[in-house]
Amino acid sequence: MTEPAWSMDDVAWQRLAEGADALQVEERTCMPPGFGAASGTAGIKPSGRPDVAIVTVTTPDPASAAGLFTRNLVQAAPVRFSRASLASSGGVARAVVITAGSANAATGPAGDEDEERIAGALAHAVACPIEQVLRASTGLIGTRLPVDRVTTTIRTLVPQRVARDDEAFEAVGATIMTTDTRLKAATTVVDVAAGNGWRSVRVSGVVKGVGMIHPGMATMIAVLLTDAAVSPEVLASLLRPAVSVSFDQLTVDGDTSTNDTVLALASGASGTDEIRPGTADADALGAALAAVCRSLARQQAADGEGATCRITCRVRGAERLADARSVSRAVVGSSLLKAAVHGRDPNWGRVAAAAGAARRTDGSAVSLDPARLRIAICGTPVFAGEPIPFDADAVREAMAAPEVAIDVDLGLGHASADAWGCDLTEDYVRENAEYST
Repeated sequence: MTEPAWSMDDVAWQRLAEGADALQVEERTCMPPGFGAASGTAGIKPSGRPDVAIVTVTTPDPASAAGLFTRNLVQAAPVRFSRASLASSGGVARAVVITAGSANAATGPAGDEDEERIAGALAHAVACPIEQVLRASTGLIGTRLPVDRVTTTIRTLVPQRVARDDEAFEAVGATIMTTDTRLKAATTVVDVAAGNGWRSVRVSGVVKGVGMIHPGMATMIAVLLTDAAVSPEVLASLLRPAVSVSFDQLTVDGDTSTNDTVLALASGASGTDEIRPGTADADALGAALAAVCRSLARQQAADGEGATCRITCRVRGAERLADARSVSRAVVGSSLLKAAVHGRDPNWGRVAAAAGAARRTDGSAVSLDPARLRIAICGTPVFAGEPIPFDADAVREAMAAPEVAIDVDLGLGHASADAWGCDLTEDYVRENAEYST
């Protein structure tokens, strides 16, 4: 199946974001029933750390599957392969294999052949058609994968080392890290109908990506697992809004990669009724997916390359949702603002300028009246149509926290949105100056 056509009005977007934030999310992995995982080393990473991760479906039937991918026109071979697999399989999957250390992007026909061999090896190992295998890669653009070593590693991992515990899924999250400094994981639980009663379903996810991060979709590899019983069509219809209220509101450096991939798999092993579209159960699962994705996005912002803090911009009072989303992203994406935050400088002018320069996705200017504009930094009002006297030293001290909150009220309506980013540091420049390709 292809990326689903979808529409979402302002109220539904805000309701989903608020519903997601109301759920309790733990920053840990939880392997839902119906899945197994394993990690190994094929020598892709120069460090010698694990660089091949596998997720398998352990139920008799394959899992429902959905995916969203980069909008960069230079798309890596694993992105094209997974798109084609979802389309040809009807949206089901039996296994996922992720390699870290080589993007297998811009590698020509040879890179496509490499994908076929790697996916074919896993398909053979788990006894499924190749179109039921999904692929993702991360690492250097323009480098070939060591296919023989990867396929040998796959044969070693399956079935001897596939485990069904939380630690196995956590190892997947650790294996796919490249410039990340820490594991990013999130788990939540919601109740859905099961016969005449209720039963809990789990949603758990891991993500990598702290550089080349920008909305549309943002640069990452994310794997979301749930034991919910849901069709591929319904799962796809819930994944797109979940990404819209999360990863699409994340930026680190304004660059979009060739390999962005978010995969969601649902095993159906919870024993609940099948979730139907437009029901309260669908709303609950959608909120759970969004909650996990929002947690992962926030963790990515906090671990941005070279970052010392996360920046959260909360925009309220917008005339339209598109304006709230655009302004919040413009503020956290401003290099001037990011540099000011790094210097713990409460320069609200950077916020005002970024908000005024914001553009909607169609290129049109947002609705903004400077006389109604209100800005607060770390809870301290600093601008309300004109400068407000404030204790700059106190705000500087507050900005030394792990998170710098910037509140913007446009004073024009009721739409709101959040976005996340990080400060811009010397370490970011140093790290990317030394990172080949």
